[in-house]
Amino acid sequence: MAISKEEAQAVAQQLDHAERSRIQIGHVSRKFPSMDIADAYAIQRAWVSLKIASGQKLVGWKIGLTSRAMQRSAGISEPDYGQLLDSMIVHSGARLDSSSYIVPRLETELAFRINAPLEGPDCCLTDVLAATEWVIPALELIDARIEIEDSDTGEQRKVLDTISDNAANAAVVLGGTPIRPDSVDLVRISATLSRNEIIEDSGVAAAVLGHPAQGVVWLVNKIAAHGERLEAGALVLSGSFTSPVTVRSGDTFYANYGELGVISLGFD
Repeated sequence: MAISKEEAQAVAQQLDHAERSRIQIGHVSRKFPSMDIADAYAIQRAWVSLKIASGQKLVGWKIGLTSRAMQRSAGISEPDYGQLLDSMIVHSGARLDSSSYIVPRLETELAFRINAPLEGPDCCLTDVLAATEWVIPALELIDARIEIEDSDTGEQRKVLDTISDNAANAAVVLGGTPIRPDSVDLVRISATLSRNEIIEDSGVAAAVLGHPAQGVVWLVNKIAAHGERLEAGALVLSGSFTSPVTVRSGDTFYANYGELGVISLGFD
């Protein structure tokens, strides 16, 4: 690793301040040009540890970059992940203050509630489905505490920056109807995302690694390298199947998942 524990903790402090002040920091990958994926996750873990030390609780995980198109654009060959805290969870019908975020955007996802521990490195799809209590529609609110475009060089951020920034997670909105994973074909679940009654994007859950539960499989096997597992009660966002839609003050969003119901969310 190119970054020391002390350096990772220092960046975590900067990210925490950026989130609270809503003033972005520059690219971590520019400050540490020899950093790698392991360094990025070390920064992420240091920031999450800082949040937990402040009284927040780890409640789950999110998976990002699950489509091949997004992976190619990021220059990687696999997804990334971040960690969910209790302070991030909101429910359909909520109104959020858009000024609490920097560059907020919304994506449609499915959330898996795990009711039995899952461990890697040999977890498979049937293991995840057997351990899933229910699946529910979700919106992920993403944000960027690190500049998307470097203010000095104009370069786009790297995946190392996004991972360091807790995979860009800011909030999770749950709604619609929870379902058993064996009661519906998860691959065929689709959704439209509307802003102010205009459909901005639509997608189908098959876009997430061919099957949305495959995101959870990947996560379980990935975190096993750190001696971690999914605990019973964990919530996992399996990956977006629509592109990010920008949030503005005054916007109202509806995500229609058909038979699984609707999520509504407003911004002041």
